Amino acid sequence: MSQKDFLVELGTEELPPKALKKLSNAFTQGIVDRLKSAQLSFDSFEAFAAPRRLALLIKGLETAQPDQQMERRGPAVKAAFDAEGKATKAAEGFARSNGVTVDQLETLETDKGAWLVYRAVQQGSETTQLLPEIISQSLNELPIPKRMRWGARRTEFVRPVHWLVMLMGEEVVDCEILGLKSGNQTRGHRFHANQPLTINQPADYQNLLREQGKVMALFEERRNLIKKQVTDVATGLGGEAVIDVDLLDEVTALNEWPVALSGRFDDEFLEVPAEALISSMKEHQKYFHVVSNEGNLLPHFITISNIESLQPEHVVSGNERVIRPRLADAKFFFDTDKKTSLDARRETLKPIIFQAQLGSLFNKTDRIAKLAGFIAKQEGGQEQLAVRAGELCKSDLTSEMVLEFPELQGIMGQYYGANDGEPEEVCLALNEQYMPRFAGDELPSNLTGCAVAIADKIDTITGIFGINQPPSGNKDPFALRRATLGVLRIIVEKKLDLDLRDLINQSIEGYKSQGVQLPAEESSANKKGLTETVLDFMLERFRSWYQDEQIPVEVFLSVKALKPSRPFDFDQRVKAVNSFSQMAEAETLSAANKRVSNILAKAGDLVIPDSVDPALMTEAAEKSLASALADSKEKVAPILEQRQYSVAMESLAPLKDSVDRFFDEVLVNAEDEQVRLNRYALLKQLRSLFLHVADISLL
Repeated sequence: MSQKDFLVELGTEELPPKALKKLSNAFTQGIVDRLKSAQLSFDSFEAFAAPRRLALLIKGLETAQPDQQMERRGPAVKAAFDAEGKATKAAEGFARSNGVTVDQLETLETDKGAWLVYRAVQQGSETTQLLPEIISQSLNELPIPKRMRWGARRTEFVRPVHWLVMLMGEEVVDCEILGLKSGNQTRGHRFHANQPLTINQPADYQNLLREQGKVMALFEERRNLIKKQVTDVATGLGGEAVIDVDLLDEVTALNEWPVALSGRFDDEFLEVPAEALISSMKEHQKYFHVVSNEGNLLPHFITISNIESLQPEHVVSGNERVIRPRLADAKFFFDTDKKTSLDARRETLKPIIFQAQLGSLFNKTDRIAKLAGFIAKQEGGQEQLAVRAGELCKSDLTSEMVLEFPELQGIMGQYYGANDGEPEEVCLALNEQYMPRFAGDELPSNLTGCAVAIADKIDTITGIFGINQPPSGNKDPFALRRATLGVLRIIVEKKLDLDLRDLINQSIEGYKSQGVQLPAEESSANKKGLTETVLDFMLERFRSWYQDEQIPVEVFLSVKALKPSRPFDFDQRVKAVNSFSQMAEAETLSAANKRVSNILAKAGDLVIPDSVDPALMTEAAEKSLASALADSKEKVAPILEQRQYSVAMESLAPLKDSVDRFFDEVLVNAEDEQVRLNRYALLKQLRSLFLHVADISLL
């Protein structure tokens, strides 16, 4: 089977920069998957993505599908011929459907009899015949939320298309896609080399574009070059570039021939919080900022130009002229905002609705303040600071700066709080209330910050569940799953002894005190009640947490079965059971606990005593188990009190031998009811001892 390289390139107007990588990956995957489905093998592939092009090079692609042996089974021989040996209608119909005569059919002998079969070789299609449909389908299935039309055509795509390259070896694959006739001509850089470039063979594509077209078609190559250039330019300025990964991807998608240049802004703007300047440079202008060795913002920026200018100073000067009014706006917002205190801004929160049924943002800050104070008091923190931080936590949302740069919420609150003379811990909490903002993000640095962050999230979770709008499937408009993971992370990693049930109840009381009706709380249909519903939802988030830590799901379930509502305590139990599950004795003891659980379940309505009567013990094995349980209980009680669950589980492991012997030598369901109940009581004590940590029968 012969092989040739294949190249497809679609030339477009500038593609959406934030979607370029996604479009390229989907285009590549769509083509590769369809080639495999068509049984067309190839050696390797390389994807190209630049502002004005999506391309894919397939190396060593088979020029035709392999021939396939085809076999169709028809009627049984008995039904195919009559007593005189003539073909029946069934045989003739089968032969006709395959385009042959009956005498051209073959016979297949099987254990269940003989059958007529039609065998043939189906010749594989030429690859060039299949490629147009493969490319068309891949383009049609690209993840494009909204397609556009242009000119008088009915064709639709994410951006207007201008040229199409379809090259198999040295031959053009003759077809029309998106209204474009295929060819072997690409185009170079819009400014440096805006003319047709003829591709003689697919392997020439990348070098031809780079050398004659001033286009670096490979996304990763441009990305690495930009990163190196930005780093080098920053070093030349005596600083260090802060390279945001998303911004790096975006500027890579904006430029075909990237050149890093540095510009400067006036020192007076450094009086504005660095975060505001950075947001302005990054979001509006796509600039990288530069910091000193101490991490302070320097009055420089680095921009990526899409041309190699003979007079780069003009490009720099133009960028400096553009950035000045942007930074001037930021300075104006900051100076204006400082004239109104966060406390005074609270009034402006009253008309802003948090959620139609749950009241305003002002109401929310009242609830957060009370709950944060409760949390701080529980943990021995400064209740008044937590209350104050809760009251002010949303005030910066109405500031000019946050209205212009929403991503600065909390950050500006910290600056404005400091300007108002609020305690430092309160100011920090105004920013830290949103932590962790994403997976792996840092946590609040102090207890006040933790209290406000937890209170804010619990208030939202409880309220949204209270109005019967829990997350469903992929829909989670209030990000309750993320909020829950944030609460769990703070409590576990900060080792806080907080009880989720208490926090949810306090939150419900906060809503009630404002006269807010929570339908889920009042509903008789919700038999579990709102508190237990929310608690179940929150504890269930631990499942994916432990999966990420490679802890078996049954370990999580064994702890969840007891529903411990303190996340730090829950985590300690899981870690203890996970360690225990790897001990040699674990399998036997978990099996024994399961057996005990089944025995006690079958006891039905029988009242099983809490204590064991030694006088009713006749077997040495049950006396031995009773003695071992008594010793273990005495030894483990103080350990459990200190919540040293790992030590407790290790201490219970030696019970294995006594438990094994008991089940080997003792008839649990004795005929004498008193003896039977006494043995049940003994097993109840065994199970109870483990249930102080987890239900290990689920392991």
